[in-house]
Amino acid sequence: MRYYLDAEYTCFGGELMSLALVPADPALESFYVAVEWAGPTDPWVETHVVPHLGSDFVSRELASLKLATFMRERAVGHMVIVADWPTDFEHLLALLITGPGRMQPVPDFDMKFQRLPGFNTASTSRMPHNALADAEALRDHCEANHG
Repeated sequence: MRYYLDAEYTCFGGELMSLALVPADPALESFYVAVEWAGPTDPWVETHVVPHLGSDFVSRELASLKLATFMRERAVGHMVIVADWPTDFEHLLALLITGPGRMQPVPDFDMKFQRLPGFNTASTSRMPHNALADAEALRDHCEANHG
């Protein structure tokens, strides 16, 4: 099963603010989490991302647990996680790490970087710069054009 990934973060190289995984099948449940952050936030992010995060923020530790649980519960067949931006993978993988030499127990999965010249999730997303809506836009584009 393919899952489409998007993440929002405080600035270039900054902290994770939200992350979403959306299944290829729109009838199945998606994952979204908004994560508490402490560092400074870029003014552009304050204007375009923060208003779309929602209000149910969780600690990074709880976000990690929720993500791992979601992935384990959906481990039917092989999981492939698709993203169109490398930093999204960076945040996904970092969220699975729980400490030095430790990580959440998750099933095996593959990552597929899907380069999409000319496509911009913000232009097709129902709520630009919201990780869940942007992951849905990515899924809809990829499934319609690349299968």
